[in-house]
Amino acid sequence: MSLPNIFTKEIADNIIERINHLTVERKPQWGTMNVAQMLAHCNVSYEMIYENIHPKPNPFFKFILKALVKSKVVGEAPYPHNSRTAPQFIIKETKNFETEKQRLIDYINKTQKLGENYFDNKESHSFGKLKKTEWNNMLYKHLQHHLSQFAV
Repeated sequence: MSLPNIFTKEIADNIIERINHLTVERKPQWGTMNVAQMLAHCNVSYEMIYENIHPKPNPFFKFILKALVKSKVVGEAPYPHNSRTAPQFIIKETKNFETEKQRLIDYINKTQKLGENYFDNKESHSFGKLKKTEWNNMLYKHLQHHLSQFAV
């Protein structure tokens, strides 16, 4: 079974509609992040694509990530609740809900407009070159996981 295609306008708009149903008061069904921290956490994936603010893993650690983590991240199987989070994705500080929400919507729109062909064989921050299907799975699955966490 393939995951919905985040690169299509229909699926991107559906995700954005779900994000727009979030409120600052929304509580998670699992985990410790509040909704603003969750949005900031989801933004990290896009920061790694579009911003140069996260250090890339050294070659040895990148090898480990590719060998042990990549298939879980780019595969179709959903993430289990309360699964471990990479250090750069851990958001402990207070975040502004509206700012993080708008950033995420902007990133989703930018990604959709660039399209799947832009991402096909594009180098990822941690896993090397990924196929467009792997990019889709990684981006869609992560958003699906956290929007479900907050019941939207």
